[in-house]
Amino acid sequence: MKRTLAFFLLAAALSAACSNDDNTGLEGQGRLRIVHVSPDAANLDVVLDGDTVASDLAYLGSSDYIQLTAGGHVMQISETNTTLALIDQDVTVADGADYTVIVGNTRDHIQALVLTDNNNTPPAGTIRVRAVHGAPGAPAVDVYVTDPGADLTLASPAASNVTFGQALPYVDAIAGTYEVRVTPTGAKDVIIDSGGLTLENGQVRTVIAVDAVGGGEPFDFLVLNDLN
Repeated sequence: MKRTLAFFLLAAALSAACSNDDNTGLEGQGRLRIVHVSPDAANLDVVLDGDTVASDLAYLGSSDYIQLTAGGHVMQISETNTTLALIDQDVTVADGADYTVIVGNTRDHIQALVLTDNNNTPPAGTIRVRAVHGAPGAPAVDVYVTDPGADLTLASPAASNVTFGQALPYVDAIAGTYEVRVTPTGAKDVIIDSGGLTLENGQVRTVIAVDAVGGGEPFDFLVLNDLN
């Protein structure tokens, strides 16, 4: 089972993430959510086209999916109770598509990474997972996916040299319990450990490596429930 996930991770590294063709929203609309992973930024307010869609969003917090008309939108993100926009950029929403906006990096270099989500229902008996390196204090990393408690010295990484800001493509794998461990590239010293991570049939998840509050270690995972 775990070998299957590792195989899919390696194969998927050569492909792009898929768009969502199974959005249950209204025709002519898409959906967008915002995630706050900037470790030294204060709580955030998010304004789309002049309307506040998320307020006082704390570090490691995320909004629900927000329904938007297909087309271009103006997104402004500022710290709560301030007027200065830390981020002011356009985002384009396609009909029937879902997006995750990851607001990350340190406050002085804050940026918004817009990812296209794939919330189609996975094939029967499988799950779908996407991993993102969102920890600005961490180096480039190797990602290991094993049975819980497996000896890491005997394992090969499922993905190697993943750099900050990089989002790996989605992978579909057999539902079950895994252990995901992250090490600096070329080393076996674990800097993030998921412990036993159980993923059930039909679930879609985005897993983001993040800094501690304020930045740096201890690093951790933020798991977003995309579907089910």
